[in-house]
Amino acid sequence: MFKKILVANRGEIALRVIRTCKEMGIKTVAVYSTADKDSLHVKFADEAVCVGPPSSSESYLKIPNIISAAEITNADAIHPGYGFLSENSNFSRICQEHEIKFIGALPEQIDSMGDKASAKETMKNAKVPTIPGSAGLLENLKAAKSTAKKIKYPVMLKATAGGGGKGMRLCWDEKELEIGWESARTEAAAAFGNDGMYMEKFIEEPRHIEIQIAADQFGKVCHLSERDCSIQRRHQKLVEETPSPFMTDKLRKSMGEAAKKAAKAVNYEGVGTVEFLVDKFRNFYFMEMNTRIQVEHTITEEVINYDLIKEQIKIASGHKISGKDYFPEMHSIQCRINAEDPHKDFIPSPGRITNYHSPGGHGIRIDTHAYANYMIPPYYDSMISKLITVAQTREEAIQKMKRALDEYIIEGVKTTIPFHQQLLENEKFLKGDFTTKFMDDFEIKS
Repeated sequence: MFKKILVANRGEIALRVIRTCKEMGIKTVAVYSTADKDSLHVKFADEAVCVGPPSSSESYLKIPNIISAAEITNADAIHPGYGFLSENSNFSRICQEHEIKFIGALPEQIDSMGDKASAKETMKNAKVPTIPGSAGLLENLKAAKSTAKKIKYPVMLKATAGGGGKGMRLCWDEKELEIGWESARTEAAAAFGNDGMYMEKFIEEPRHIEIQIAADQFGKVCHLSERDCSIQRRHQKLVEETPSPFMTDKLRKSMGEAAKKAAKAVNYEGVGTVEFLVDKFRNFYFMEMNTRIQVEHTITEEVINYDLIKEQIKIASGHKISGKDYFPEMHSIQCRINAEDPHKDFIPSPGRITNYHSPGGHGIRIDTHAYANYMIPPYYDSMISKLITVAQTREEAIQKMKRALDEYIIEGVKTTIPFHQQLLENEKFLKGDFTTKFMDDFEIKS
């Protein structure tokens, strides 16, 4: 087992990893930018190293600085959390070269899943259902038109190096395709330095359901059931729950087996998530594989009593998993509490938290790095906390969440709490009748 782990991240996920390491008797090293010197992950780690100024590119994304911090503190492993360098194959490779264990996927695994076009081809070969679309990258607009006629409109143009909705265009006919082709390529080039495009059939009334998997270096793979992430805005998740209200035993079994096939196809090692689109007829299609811990891993932990960070660390140290699949025994919901103003198109609201009171009680969990007088910096994502409830039924989990949101006091900045409170009164949400398009019609009352 590792003696000291450097956590190459910030905020709540860095604190989450540090807590598990302490429980495992492992020393921790926090890295931080000058903007994060007062963050809780810095205070609770055994050691802390400043890796640069506020800009991510000069601190949390600066690989030489992270490696130097690991070397001067004699850390024998690095946990990247999510975001930042967690799916950077070059970083994983450099860790190998410096004989520092990267607690995440191997470089070749990240590469094989990082490019969406090649990932789709890998899944096809592994007999994992994929969305009909182009055979690899589209050479030009003519090829795009030809493909669209073959798979039939509506179609979705996607950037092969994309993420967060960048470089994506929905086209209902050829005229929209002509317009979308250039604008999507331009956006993709600006965001990722790569204007490669591919095309998929647009799935109407889709749900975004992902399967959590774990795999060891000895070839064993298990799934830990699903999470429904359909409540999202501009491809950014807002609420997640497990089990999905749309799920059936038959569908769960099929999706679980498909996710395991996906992991085996790339000889995956560690914890990861296979994401699917599921249509209204419960046909499911591979979207992507995230070769890291997910923001919403918490709800899986709650319904099966399973510490995913601990398992991630154990697998990285050579631990064998049982290969047993896990199924939800409770119901859990997570609301992302962000420093954003939901009444003003969710614009970020950085600033100082003047008053902070977190809810408590049975079945309530909060993962956060915030506290009273904490300054939320404007340089990073706006997440303040993840509020999680767990109960015997979905109805009970919702009632707990309502109560927890009522108790949650965060003053000094605008937050998404009012949005979540309104969501939990929405009739369609309460019935479990929603798709990824839910937010298109959801009106936030002042």
